[in-house]
Formats: sequence, C-alpha cells, structure tokens
Amino acid sequence: MSQFDNVSIVKQANIYFDGKVTSRAVIFADGSRKTLGIMMPGDYEFGTEQAELMEILAGDLEVRLPGQSEWQHIVAGQAFEVPANATFSLRIKQITDYCCSYL
Repeated sequence: MSQFDNVSIVKQANIYFDGKVTSRAVIFADGSRKTLGIMMPGDYEFGTEQAELMEILAGDLEVRLPGQSEWQHIVAGQAFEVPANATFSLRIKQITDYCCSYL
C-alpha cells in the first residue's frame, strides 16, 4: 500500500537521538496506528511496548533483534518484526525511510 486514506495525523513529531530519528503518528479510523519516519546514519537502540512491524521503504540498515547475536541486513522493500517489551539495535548505513506498524 503506497498511501493511507481517511486517517488523522498527529502534528507533533516524535524526535529521538538529537533529531537523527524522527517520526509522525498516523491514526486510522479503527484506532490502530502507525508511524512514518526517517533515520539518519548511526547506531541506535530502541525499546518496544507493543509488538512492531518495521517496513523499510528506502535505505539500508542492519538490525540485531532480541535474543540474537547476529546482525541481519535489511534494505528497501524488506521488513522485520520486534516483539513487545523488547530491545533491539539498529545500524543505519544510509538515510532510511520507514513505516512502523503496532501489532
């Protein structure tokens, strides 16, 4: 899906890591939400409250998921899931555009 119709957008941005990671929340009629964001090159660690599906729309990164010692290479067109109440690490190699769905 290349666009979302009939949604609300939260005006205030989510800003992390001194502005190197930003996103905006998209709220759907059924109450579900996603965030659309940009990550600049760098190394980051995130925590989750809900399970998440991270779709990479553009860019190049490596992810180390909870309980894994190996890094996975992810590029545009690929996605990965992170369980709830977990921590995961990212190495962003080039500016990365993403969509995060909360499961």
